[in-house]
Amino acid sequence: MPSDLTRFDLTAMLRCGLGLRSAAHAARDIEAAADAIVRFLHDEFRDSATDDRQLALARFYRTQAFATLDAAQHRFAEEMLGGVEPDPAMRCLCLVATAGSERAWNDRRTSRGHQAIPLPNPGIVERAPMIAQMIRGFGLELSAVVNPEHVLRTDMHGRTYGVFHVERALGSPYIPAQADFVVPHRIESVVGFGGALRGGDIFAVILFSRVPIRHDAADRFRSLALDVKAAIFNFDDA
Repeated sequence: MPSDLTRFDLTAMLRCGLGLRSAAHAARDIEAAADAIVRFLHDEFRDSATDDRQLALARFYRTQAFATLDAAQHRFAEEMLGGVEPDPAMRCLCLVATAGSERAWNDRRTSRGHQAIPLPNPGIVERAPMIAQMIRGFGLELSAVVNPEHVLRTDMHGRTYGVFHVERALGSPYIPAQADFVVPHRIESVVGFGGALRGGDIFAVILFSRVPIRHDAADRFRSLALDVKAAIFNFDDA
């Protein structure tokens, strides 16, 4: 039974949490688990009357050290740095999995702007308003995303994080690509949820919805962050 984002109540939240864990149960690595999670979410949320999908796009991100990126991600991050020599420990926000209504949105390798975003310092994070607002919504300081040791020192990895919620995406300063993405794909609301991995890096799932998501419904994704963390727990440091 699919869930409707316009009436995402407690029962739907619990059912969705079980579905998330079940979808990722057979995954052998974090990328496979993330792929199963975003595909489940993209398929799960549907209009109760028409059965149309309500999400245009669902994406799974995580931060990781530049030195751990694959060859394609290395090239992507280096191009974004514009010739600046990267520190091997520099954190990058990496797109791990993606599922959406456009063909190109179903393979992380075809992303034109999000494969591996370098985050060398909090000032750079501040220049990416959606990322900065999302981190704050999780209850973290911007310094946490560039320095995982900060998360571990302050025991932030044990918290239940909040959510990043933009109820009206059109015209929001936190949602980029208004003309290229928000308007043509009729994005109404955005919800992000996530938390910290055991090593101090963070993960985030971001949902771009074609229907409005009220604050009370968005807040229920706080619980789903724990379901996602449970689904990737066995290999979240890989």
